[in-house]
Amino acid sequence: MITAAELATELEVSVPTARRDLEALAMSGVPIYPTRGRGGGWRLIGGARTDLTGLTEVEVTSLLIGLTQSRATDPERAAAVRKLVRAMPEPFRAGAERVAAATVRDAPWGATGDDTDPPAVAELQRAIARERRIRIAYAGSRGDVDVELVPLIVGSRGARWYLLAAPAATDEGVADRDRLRTYRVDRIRGLETLAERGVAPADFEPTAEWDRMVARVESLRGSVRARLRVEPWAVKALLDRFGAQARLQAPGPESGSDPRSTVEVSAHRADALAEQIAAWATVAEVIEPPEVRDALRALGQRIVDTYAPAES
Repeated sequence: MITAAELATELEVSVPTARRDLEALAMSGVPIYPTRGRGGGWRLIGGARTDLTGLTEVEVTSLLIGLTQSRATDPERAAAVRKLVRAMPEPFRAGAERVAAATVRDAPWGATGDDTDPPAVAELQRAIARERRIRIAYAGSRGDVDVELVPLIVGSRGARWYLLAAPAATDEGVADRDRLRTYRVDRIRGLETLAERGVAPADFEPTAEWDRMVARVESLRGSVRARLRVEPWAVKALLDRFGAQARLQAPGPESGSDPRSTVEVSAHRADALAEQIAAWATVAEVIEPPEVRDALRALGQRIVDTYAPAES
């Protein structure tokens, strides 16, 4: 029988750590035998496996989930995640790599709202790590639905989390790429991880698929565009507020009668765009299109009517 000291020396871990692992294995009835010679070491009989760092697979996955959910996006944290995945014991590494690859933290769309991550995010990440299908009760725009899915990506834009998932297309649980859909995590009313296997298609690229989803949503959000003339001192603030829905077309001239810059902004409807621009009415003028100018005029009239002094 192997002693804790022998195991600690061989694996370069502390004696208490080795003793704890030996005791746990002995209690589970798993015997350990030495294999000497080139490439030798210690083996568990009957295909048993353990991580002699003391972390279980569930603990490893939970640790990585915590790191990937962090709001910090600095290079040091990204490097820490990569190092952690590389340091995983081989039996745990595949699930850890799936969590790291399938979690996206992205720039926000507009206001961020509540900064608390929904509990469902961690459960979805665990399902991805274990290659399991899920069943969700979802409050969609067309009503409530119950659907069984293969979860593929969990990502956020600001504080809002999204799930990219698809039904299984085969008995082996391979996701149907043609039925891939985006779900808002805060609209998931019920979530169950199933025993059935669920995996991504062989050529599935999480980063590229996420980028395609963002581009598709951006195109919907920006179907109506307006050109503004903006006072020089307000340009940066306006660009920051509109984010990806704004771009500087032409900076104002250094001299001349009109020093204002030209900025393009967009939204999904003319009235929605007018409501956003209204807050900048003192520093920005809409040049075109006419429908946005008309929507601003109608909005202004409603404000005047609402706040007109009462007749005596």
